[in-house]
Amino acid sequence: MPETDSKQQLAERFREVNGDHPMTDTDDAYVSAQFVVLEELCAVQGRDADEVRRLMLDGRLPLPGYLRSDGAEMVPADLFALADEAGGADLLEAWFTAHWADPVTGKAEWQAYLSGQYVCLHSVTPATIQRKDHLTTVIDAALSEPDAGSVRWTERLHTLVDELDALEPAFTAYDRLRFGGPTSRDTSIDAVRARFPRL
Repeated sequence: MPETDSKQQLAERFREVNGDHPMTDTDDAYVSAQFVVLEELCAVQGRDADEVRRLMLDGRLPLPGYLRSDGAEMVPADLFALADEAGGADLLEAWFTAHWADPVTGKAEWQAYLSGQYVCLHSVTPATIQRKDHLTTVIDAALSEPDAGSVRWTERLHTLVDELDALEPAFTAYDRLRFGGPTSRDTSIDAVRARFPRL
């Protein structure tokens, strides 16, 4: 498959998953600071960019996190880390899903991982995915606890929120368009801190 074809197919797949939303200059600046251009990462690591695109299209590596407005495929700097740890892209799915006791949950998380939409984490691994899910669940549950607002409760809440804050990047306006609303940072970090300030 010629590179231009695979690049076009990858862009089409990306828009199928994320919708066709505009990237502003602010979005581009954010993405350029947080992610790297696929071709540049491949050049540094001695990998063939077109082969990597084929692996993405075949569902063996995740799609790019973003398409910059100039068409650049933006990926995390550690894009290949999990595949390398698993022993290669062909072994990645089994390695990844084995981190969940429930095979159905593992398969669902694998599909979410392949979508490239785990831009909610600085580093996407089974451990950080599970920790983020745990923290957002616990933070949400804490808001309904009987001692909500007490000194001890507030300290405990902010410890959880601070940990989630360390896992998550800032997000950008494009994310709120493709996800159809507020991000987990909006709801589980910023809104919680605004509602329950540190005492």
